[in-house]
Amino acid sequence: MLMRLSHDIGLYFYDIVVTRFDLWAAFGVIAQFVFGARFIVQWIASEKAERSVVPMAFWFLSIAGGLMTLVYGFVRRDIVIISGQALSIFIYVRNLMLIAKETRKAKAEAEMQT
Repeated sequence: MLMRLSHDIGLYFYDIVVTRFDLWAAFGVIAQFVFGARFIVQWIASEKAERSVVPMAFWFLSIAGGLMTLVYGFVRRDIVIISGQALSIFIYVRNLMLIAKETRKAKAEAEMQT
């Protein structure tokens, strides 16, 4: 039984990694890497600050990876990826808008004090 399971798992991974691997699958892997890189950026920034920090690069990587993954979802016609990424991209852009608003407000307050 274990031999059969081992064989079936091997065939499954061969199918998804070798047989079905094409240019779009490579694009999807790269998109996932870009999307995942944001966590590494956030972790490094937090370690340097010795507190939880979400740098701007996190949001830009989120948008880039999200858009790439959304394109991949459209090409693969995968409603799960499409619906998840479409909402997420909106949230990432909104966070950048809120950060920009806060930055403008802080700058205006600083100018008033001088």
